[in-house]
Amino acid sequence: MYRSVLCFFVLFFTSLYATAPDQNVHEFAGKHFLASYLDCDLEAIGNVKQMIATMDEAVRASGATILDSKAYIFEPNGLTMVYLLSESHASIHTYPEYGACFIDLFTCGDNCSSEEFDRILRSYLNPKQANARLFLRNSDIAEIVSQ
Repeated sequence: MYRSVLCFFVLFFTSLYATAPDQNVHEFAGKHFLASYLDCDLEAIGNVKQMIATMDEAVRASGATILDSKAYIFEPNGLTMVYLLSESHASIHTYPEYGACFIDLFTCGDNCSSEEFDRILRSYLNPKQANARLFLRNSDIAEIVSQ
């Protein structure tokens, strides 16, 4: 009888302290969007203040969670900016003297949209040419979309 009562209490209290499976565990996989925008609107790409605001808007519109960001201005108007995201990272490197820039957005999980990120940046920069790719990254790297 003592053993059955002891077993009951052990099972009962173990169930009280047991935790549900972690809902925040992510699969070892991510989506990496890379783009080169060429022949951009020179006024837009050279406006560092508005470029930073547009990048903020694009990252937020992607659904990513911004943890921190850091920008460096190459005088007079070049910009390198990196975002540390809960989901991974985003960045932009502008070359206003060429009317061009490189961007990327890498996110783990399925909650973020590179399409919105890309749409907002293209709308602001108005590139005449854009080369973009979306890769699925896990133990391998596979292109999943060409845009």
